[in-house]
Amino acid sequence: MTDIRWGTPTARGVLAATILGSGMAFLDGTVVNIALPRIGSEFDASVSGLQWILDGYLLTLAALILVAGSLGDRYGRRRVFLLGVVWFGLSSMLCGVALNTEMLVGARVLQGVGGALLTPGALAIIQSSFHREDRARAIGAWSGLGGIAGALGPLVGGLLVQAWSWRLAFLVNVPLGLAVIWLTRRYVPESLDDSMTGHPDLWGSVLGALGLAGVTAALVEAPGRGVGDPLVVGGAVVGVVALAAFVVLQRRQRNPLVPPDIFANRTFVVANLLTFVVYAALGGVMMLFVIQLQVSLGYAPTLAGLASIPISVIMLLLSARSGKLAQKFGPRPFLVAGPIVIALAMVMYTRVTPGASYLLTVLPAVVVFGFGLSCVVAPVTATVLAAAEDRHAGVASGVNNAIARTGGLLAVAILPAAAGLTGESYTDPAAMTSGWRMAMWLCAGLCVVGGAIALGVRNDVLALPAPVEPEPVAEGPSAGDCFSCGVTGPPTHLQPSRQPAKPVGG
Repeated sequence: MTDIRWGTPTARGVLAATILGSGMAFLDGTVVNIALPRIGSEFDASVSGLQWILDGYLLTLAALILVAGSLGDRYGRRRVFLLGVVWFGLSSMLCGVALNTEMLVGARVLQGVGGALLTPGALAIIQSSFHREDRARAIGAWSGLGGIAGALGPLVGGLLVQAWSWRLAFLVNVPLGLAVIWLTRRYVPESLDDSMTGHPDLWGSVLGALGLAGVTAALVEAPGRGVGDPLVVGGAVVGVVALAAFVVLQRRQRNPLVPPDIFANRTFVVANLLTFVVYAALGGVMMLFVIQLQVSLGYAPTLAGLASIPISVIMLLLSARSGKLAQKFGPRPFLVAGPIVIALAMVMYTRVTPGASYLLTVLPAVVVFGFGLSCVVAPVTATVLAAAEDRHAGVASGVNNAIARTGGLLAVAILPAAAGLTGESYTDPAAMTSGWRMAMWLCAGLCVVGGAIALGVRNDVLALPAPVEPEPVAEGPSAGDCFSCGVTGPPTHLQPSRQPAKPVGG
């Protein structure tokens, strides 16, 4: 069951389960933004309270996503994915029935735990379930369809809030979760890394989560409190020290949470560095684009959300094909060209200023941006997973997700100030436009750097292994018999280093 081919009913079922499951987390990351004004009005919440409704989710999601990936490899990817879906659904129900701001923040913290359990699991399931020839295409389909959930968040959130209440934005996850559970139990095979023996790395889990939580908290709070605030400084210090201790411990552990050998592969390191740089640029653009449209161009919130819909349409149409082509021609051309195309789109975004036409100025930039994303997202994800051994699929996915989210958070924390947007200046159209243009130039520069980094990616990382010609049957023992193993046939101790995950239960 770990050799699923593209186009089969099982393949469609696995994709539906993983896309819908991770789509819940993507959708929830954006749908809540639209509901915040209604939540604040009903609970008479402070600005700080509203911030933590968003940040509480991000904190636990970023802190635990690395641990969750390793848990899937150890205890079963389907099992941990299902646990995440159930957890996410129950905590969404708690969000929907919250009685005050404090209860809602607590429920959002729990919701982030569920998101961390299911997000890396979705990619790890695809990597370990699909036939090697079809993985890049499946990852492309996952990234294209899953990305639509995040892009549609503002529109869906507005419709749900207007239909009844902000509570519906959370409660909608309950029926979605039930559908994912049914699909997963029916179609998704179980797989795990059977080489992970012994006790789990408890201290590594604690240090990894504490390190990511400290860094995330510092990045989240820095824009509002200032870099010198004791909470920001304390969070940063605790995070950096914990991550340093985590690295030292992983190098000494017999059963590490994140095997150090995963970073011995240059392509894995380079692809993750590319992810960090490009996702930092993307995080800055996506945050400021909607604000620029509303403050400087006078768009209504719903129209500002709809303005980027072409990006989702392009990714839906091209992501799977991009992954397939990257497997055929190698990922390097796509990972070099993609960030350059995104940089071009960001230069075009500098013309999105007061009085600019949507059809003549905004839409062309959005379309070029969508093409650039389609070139990058599926190939870089497939490259990261292919550069790691299949048995480390969960860890590799967790590392890549954590790096992508850290890059986005870093952009949100630093980019506005670097572009001259401080205090309430973003409410002034002239100041916002000046900051917007500077931010786009900075993000374009980051993407150019990302394209240069991609030159270090091995172009054959997605190549399929050459078929092995069967040897003619000879009388008596053959040269290929494995006498040291006590059996005849191909030497069992000379297996390729990239072993498929062992199916469990199926």
